[in-house]
Amino acid sequence: MAGVLESVNQRTQLVGENRLELLLFRLNGKQIYGINVFKVKEVLQCPKLTNMPHSSPVVRGVAHIRGGTIPILDLGLATGASPIENIEHCFVIITEYNRRIQGFLVRGVERIVNMNWSDIQPPPKGLSNDNYLTAVCQVDKEMV
Repeated sequence: MAGVLESVNQRTQLVGENRLELLLFRLNGKQIYGINVFKVKEVLQCPKLTNMPHSSPVVRGVAHIRGGTIPILDLGLATGASPIENIEHCFVIITEYNRRIQGFLVRGVERIVNMNWSDIQPPPKGLSNDNYLTAVCQVDKEMV
């Protein structure tokens, strides 16, 4: 129990030190993406999905996870790229935004990195208003 409490304390102290942790993942291709771990509830192998008639093409289906029904969104499609294929070998990142829980279908999960908020930059100017980027940063000399 002491190990769990120590881990929780380390993560909550990040905020006071102007730091955050990013879960790095990939869609189709080499580009690495990141999500703030404070938005992540769980990462799991893609469960069986049930198709939902008349839903957006981005919604690959719903999954029954821990007693709840969660929409699973294909981040490849959501970002304007090709859909993620062979989903039985992919992962779902369960997230919570604005008190709503959803799963993001991704090709693979890389690792968690500890970052300083000063290293997080706004997205490049000139992107359209419907872009999906909220920020960019560099990890190991790669744009995330």
